[in-house]
Amino acid sequence: MTELPEYVEGVPNISGQESLIAETVAEGRKQELYRPYSSVDLDSARAVFANALHMHQPLIPAGGDDLQTARLIINLQYMKEHPDIGDNHNAPVFEWCYERMAHFIPQLISEGKTPRIALEYSGVLLHGLRDMGDDFIIESLKSLTNDPGNQPCTEWLGAPWGHAVAPSTPVQDFYFHVRAWQHHFAAIFGLDALKKVRGFSPSEMAIPNEPDVAHAFVKTLKDCGYQWVLVQEHTVEEPETREHPRNPLVPHRLVCTNSRGETESIIAIIKTQGSDTKLVAQMQPFYEAQGMQPQTLGGQQVPALVAQIADGENGGVMMNEFPDKYFEGTREASGSDTPPVNVSEYLEHLAARGLGEEAFPVVQPILQNRIWDRFQPGDGPEKMRQVIETLRQESGDFHMEGGSWTNDMSWVQGYDDVLSVMEEASAMFYRTCVQGGVPSDDPRYRNALYHLLVSQTSCYRYWGQGLFTEYGKEICRRAMAVMKNDFGG
Repeated sequence: MTELPEYVEGVPNISGQESLIAETVAEGRKQELYRPYSSVDLDSARAVFANALHMHQPLIPAGGDDLQTARLIINLQYMKEHPDIGDNHNAPVFEWCYERMAHFIPQLISEGKTPRIALEYSGVLLHGLRDMGDDFIIESLKSLTNDPGNQPCTEWLGAPWGHAVAPSTPVQDFYFHVRAWQHHFAAIFGLDALKKVRGFSPSEMAIPNEPDVAHAFVKTLKDCGYQWVLVQEHTVEEPETREHPRNPLVPHRLVCTNSRGETESIIAIIKTQGSDTKLVAQMQPFYEAQGMQPQTLGGQQVPALVAQIADGENGGVMMNEFPDKYFEGTREASGSDTPPVNVSEYLEHLAARGLGEEAFPVVQPILQNRIWDRFQPGDGPEKMRQVIETLRQESGDFHMEGGSWTNDMSWVQGYDDVLSVMEEASAMFYRTCVQGGVPSDDPRYRNALYHLLVSQTSCYRYWGQGLFTEYGKEICRRAMAVMKNDFGG
């Protein structure tokens, strides 16, 4: 089978073989890739739990003293080079966190246990680790991913390549993020590994709730071959009750309709609220599963599913307590009636019973019920804009910024200076590369896309106004400079 180079002319391989990527993903969807290797007996399980680890470090212009000329490096490299600043002394611990599951999983397998973990690494992190010379981490992850003896213990989740927040990223760029991650992942781990990537983890657990953007979000995931998406409990609502999901312990169906009346849907796995890092680090989902009973789904009794995701490297609990808790919890859960699973493994078991997406209860993004009370799908974008503006004026709690893991911050308010230049870079890429008909395997296209995707990393807004917003604006400036230099734009 054709394999892809990890870098092309010094740039991560994030474009150029889109047809091959789409064919590979489509081929993988035709196969059972988890259940044939699964030792989990869902017929005897009361409940199951699925833990996922999210890993990310931004790229920053800090490889030098001058902001406009400093080389783009991963923040982790800056931490290692400046251990006297803040918590930067934790850089070696972060490196261990990025690698350690490649050691934990084989050890537990050798003990006869059934470990499970889902991994989600941003594209900028994977590139940054390679760029800073941490090849040992990438090679360890390759071994974990491609060793047949590890199936189905590890499941990779797709993500936006540049850790972009879906509600405030131009929809055409979000598609580029999703496809670029698949492209880059296949180049690192191989096309066979890409076939098994079926779930998607949105950056900051943020999903759009503006109907046209939400529809585009789901359509992007479906067009890129994803089967399911992980969503935060309070970012979705039931159309009938107007409340958050009554039973987050079963798979749901996220249904999104746009202003033109077009509908897309995808399986949604509900992640419950809570202090994510501590929950996963202390294996709380396992202990929660122990108190659960089977749930009714499509007229059948199925094991309850407790799903959680957390930063895999941040916080003292994750850094220090997780290893012992993971070993302890996995040893106790293996062979019990509350075993660990990976979500795609669980869904394949349900599918074998005839339970597919059509059997799952429906949810939609939060606050959309208020729109459908006054708007008929198909009435068009302009009428929807008017309805949304009226609702904004009537109620201070109505917003169309999407929902994320926390409701106490905005990805838009206070960031006009960053968003404006980000949108300018996006428009320039669309004008020069997309409308200009530049092939995606053209090195100029790939380099421009690389800078564009890096510029949309959420970290440039997560930390509030200050140095990181300056980083974001500078990377946008570089993206536009690249396009002007290469295309005369």
